[in-house]
Amino acid sequence: MDTTFHFDPGCPWTWRASRWLLLVAPQRGLTLRWRAFSLAIVNEGNVPERFRARSAASSRALRLVEALAAQGRHDDTLRFYTALGERVHDRGEELTDAVVDAAADAAGLGDARAALDDPTWDKSVREAHDTAYGSAGPDVGSPVLLVEGAPRGVHGPILGAVPEPPEAAELWDGIRPLLRSEVFFEVKRGRP
Repeated sequence: MDTTFHFDPGCPWTWRASRWLLLVAPQRGLTLRWRAFSLAIVNEGNVPERFRARSAASSRALRLVEALAAQGRHDDTLRFYTALGERVHDRGEELTDAVVDAAADAAGLGDARAALDDPTWDKSVREAHDTAYGSAGPDVGSPVLLVEGAPRGVHGPILGAVPEPPEAAELWDGIRPLLRSEVFFEVKRGRP
């Protein structure tokens, strides 16, 4: 089953959801595709000063995500996002241009690194973002999950931690019918 995960690499909730999805994929036969969702676009013009450098670095990373997607290089995107996420979300490094560059190098993407600084990819980032937002929105953030055959995408799941493999599969099994339902909109509980 084709599953597209639209993500902003700066979001810690999204990072945990991506690690969950990686546990689910082999258990449920999912083919994963990785596409851009931009929190900078969601917050256009309203990014607080303290988050601007982080937002700019994330936007650079999304250029590479879309350049790789255009070539069907989703495994390369996963390697890049993993290298970036491990630095930022697991080790607590600040999301900066230097960290994005280091992640691209660690993922072996020297052939595609030019996309990081090529603003022509911004159009593709916006198009991928608009697809996700239009499918799951309004009022959604990162991540957005789109599943083949589902009428709409969903925002999330938002996870406090990455579940163990059996629970990860059970969570997928619970979410899948909601993804396919045309009448379902939201299930939510407050975060501690």
